[in-house]
Amino acid sequence: MQPAAWAPLTAFTATLLAVWWLMRSGVALDAPNARSLHRAPVPRTGGIGIHLGVVVAWLLVRPELPGILWLTFGVLLVVSLADDIRGLPVFLRLAVSVVGSGLLAASLLYEHVGVAGVLVATLAVAWMSNLYNFMDGSDGLAGGMAMFGFTFYGVAAWLAGSTSFALVNFSVAAAAAAFLVFNFHPARVFMGDVGSVPLGFLAGALGIVGWIERDWPWWFPAVVFSPFIVDASVTLARRATRRERVWEAHRDHYYQRMVQLGWGHRGTALAGYGLMLACGVLGLLATSAPVAGQITIMAAVVLAYAGLLAGIGRAWARRSHAPDAHAGQDPLEKKQGSA
Repeated sequence: MQPAAWAPLTAFTATLLAVWWLMRSGVALDAPNARSLHRAPVPRTGGIGIHLGVVVAWLLVRPELPGILWLTFGVLLVVSLADDIRGLPVFLRLAVSVVGSGLLAASLLYEHVGVAGVLVATLAVAWMSNLYNFMDGSDGLAGGMAMFGFTFYGVAAWLAGSTSFALVNFSVAAAAAAFLVFNFHPARVFMGDVGSVPLGFLAGALGIVGWIERDWPWWFPAVVFSPFIVDASVTLARRATRRERVWEAHRDHYYQRMVQLGWGHRGTALAGYGLMLACGVLGLLATSAPVAGQITIMAAVVLAYAGLLAGIGRAWARRSHAPDAHAGQDPLEKKQGSA
């Protein structure tokens, strides 16, 4: 068996050992804030272990990934780690994300889609990097999205005959699975910005690479990662229409509302996994369907999301108007969360 075939197992093992060691180090504790769903400080260095496992596995695969992807990925790792340890201004982090995404999009896509396409791709990758961070707020959720999302990337690439690229994605999924050993509720470690921001970047960047290599259509990454994209985008739009400061910490995401509505971290994560699985399967089915079938599947996905968000919104409204809604009992006191 080729050494590269062991890459996913290598990623899992390296991440498992690294996260276990990082948990014991006590470096960079995540203290509860206005956005948090946890009550006590928790180490937030798990992302270092994830990406250590990913890089070690990729060195086995030796994939022909663009140099700009490696460079931007590395810069985001360093900046995100610095933010976890010391804290960095929001503007600086956003600027690094946008510039890095722009360089990646221009390098990979200019000859394919021109200036307008590069601008759209820049915003998409930068948004994916940041929304992944927004959605990393409940035990097991962001790790699960990485495990399912990159697994479906890997399956699609494998079916398209891109074995090396499939192993690249399977390795990310395996590293996320190892992280979940410690992050599923009750979480003993968080991935931090160093985990979530680069993972979001990889979701966007590898999505572009797969499209260029014709492993999947342009919309496939958006469908696979739609559980995060829809929640973060709709929440941002909702807050913006209320003229709230969208950059400030909050607990308005739909997954955060589910936790507070009584689903808890475990129930919210399992419901999210079901949605992620469904979206990945539908995405795979749509790639081999005729155009009419693709449109039908996409329409069904949109309608399903509209129903899900509306249902959570109605439940939240009922809770807000309940007689004891403001009686001082925080549901998180009943659900010991570590988000």
